[in-house]
Amino acid sequence: MSDLSHGDDAAAVNSLRSAVMRLSRRLKHQRVDESLSPTEMSVLGTLARCGTATPGELARKEHVQPPSMTRIVALLEAKGLVRLEPHPEDRRQKVVTQTEQAEAMLEESRRKRNAFLAVLTEGLDEDEWAKLRAAAPVLEKLAHL
Repeated sequence: MSDLSHGDDAAAVNSLRSAVMRLSRRLKHQRVDESLSPTEMSVLGTLARCGTATPGELARKEHVQPPSMTRIVALLEAKGLVRLEPHPEDRRQKVVTQTEQAEAMLEESRRKRNAFLAVLTEGLDEDEWAKLRAAAPVLEKLAHL
């Protein structure tokens, strides 16, 4: 574990936080469907990555309370982006599955955001690209802890 009382580590964490927040804000402006909240998009992304899930599992993965996830799932269902189906083993529960409409929208969103990032990275030199390639898995790990 890093000692954040050490100047270099504290500066690196501060720089990372600031850069991730600025880049995240810029990426949010590249949305395909303005009617969806960032949280709704995140839930669809989780379903795309992890497959079907119960609302409780989604709440844990998205770090929200179960009642909040129930409302989010209801909104997504009303928009035709998810289906609620019977749980295969527990009749008291439902599983949430994304629809083809959600898959298409997520693909378009990924394409648009990737194109935006591609434009941003055009000015990187080979050394910076190597650092970016090395950092990407670490950032991915941090995003899913």
